[in-house]
Amino acid sequence: MTTPVLDARIPGSKSITNRALLLAAAAPGRSRLAAPLVSDDTLAFRAALTDLGTGVRDIGDSGYGYGDGSGYGDGSGEVWEVTGRGAGPAGPGRVWCADAGTAARFLPPFAATGRGEIAFDGSDQLRARPLRPLLEALTGLGAKVRGTGLPFALTARGLAGGRIELDSGLSSQYLSGLLMAAPLMGGPLTVDVPRLVSRPYVDMTLALMRHFGARVEEEGSAITVHPGGYRPTDLAIEPDASTASYFFAAAAVTGRTVRVAGLGTGSLQGDTAFVEVLRRAGAWVTRTADWTEVAGTGTGTLSGGFTIDMGDISDTFMTMAAIAPLADAPVTITGIAHARLKESDRIAAVAGNLRALGIRVEDGPDRITVHPGVPAPATVDCHRDHRIAMSFSVLGLRAAGITLDDPACVAKTFPGFHEELRRLFGTFG
Repeated sequence: MTTPVLDARIPGSKSITNRALLLAAAAPGRSRLAAPLVSDDTLAFRAALTDLGTGVRDIGDSGYGYGDGSGYGDGSGEVWEVTGRGAGPAGPGRVWCADAGTAARFLPPFAATGRGEIAFDGSDQLRARPLRPLLEALTGLGAKVRGTGLPFALTARGLAGGRIELDSGLSSQYLSGLLMAAPLMGGPLTVDVPRLVSRPYVDMTLALMRHFGARVEEEGSAITVHPGGYRPTDLAIEPDASTASYFFAAAAVTGRTVRVAGLGTGSLQGDTAFVEVLRRAGAWVTRTADWTEVAGTGTGTLSGGFTIDMGDISDTFMTMAAIAPLADAPVTITGIAHARLKESDRIAAVAGNLRALGIRVEDGPDRITVHPGVPAPATVDCHRDHRIAMSFSVLGLRAAGITLDDPACVAKTFPGFHEELRRLFGTFG
């Protein structure tokens, strides 16, 4: 007997929303972004752009909502109209990045293509995240930077382009930020990338740049972007694949079937590959051009006994690690060293919380192994990290007594997360 299909209401992609905001700001004229993510991170990015002189306003319903008039607090029915200058910003100015890593990595290169002094700062959590490789790259291209991380001040005189080497072994966002600013430079920019994590996010950046009219060439480990600016462009933003991972995982461990419309085989987001991890763990997966669907087994039991490299989709490794105690054999996840430099040390946070639940875990610099077990009641330390909170909420569907010390931290990417999980799964188990 087949189970009814649960249609999950997943908000727009954070990664696409913030990239599209910047590209629209760099284009001369008006662009419309339909169904953007409305969350702490995207609102911080939007506010930072307006502080730099970009016009952004809400212009009503996009027609991309759920049809029930709820909007569900995720901006699914909204359109943001962005009026760009077609050039970098003019200082003096101040940018508050809040907790948004994309703001701290994407906006300084954009600012460096303009003129004047702009000061950047962010929360204590964001100050702890590394920025040195990006700031050194901007210095090498001719910007004047005071500081090696947040807070810092940047004095811009425009950028001429050139050729640089950028080690992106800690974060792909440094590279994405430089590439998106490159069409505003005086000449071509070639970036040699000896090490790169999360390559799918760079592919997303390049696809969106081309959508907004940029000329980009790739040869081996080098990427060249030509000057010429962008053109204003409209864009309908896909549901967030990283956020969808929690609902797909919930289907796998409850034996239910979850479908996400708008997240099909043509998605720009690498994290859609998470469903293949669930397939490895025994779930049924169906993907079409228009939607993705995951169905769990009748018992919700997962198949373990495998090792998998999740380096390219590291934002979803926590989703798998949190439900791994429900597998019938250990699960080892590798390639995730850079996850230690996110909102929290995510390997340590997942390992510590699983141990607090009585689960046997081994972890190393770039890996974690989770053994089967019955989670004991405990409070999860979220570390102010939305992905820790959402991942362990999924485990809580099958393990009684799991609570979160900071459930509200999900507002960083999905303010309505807990409500949507309850709507679909109620008090399962």
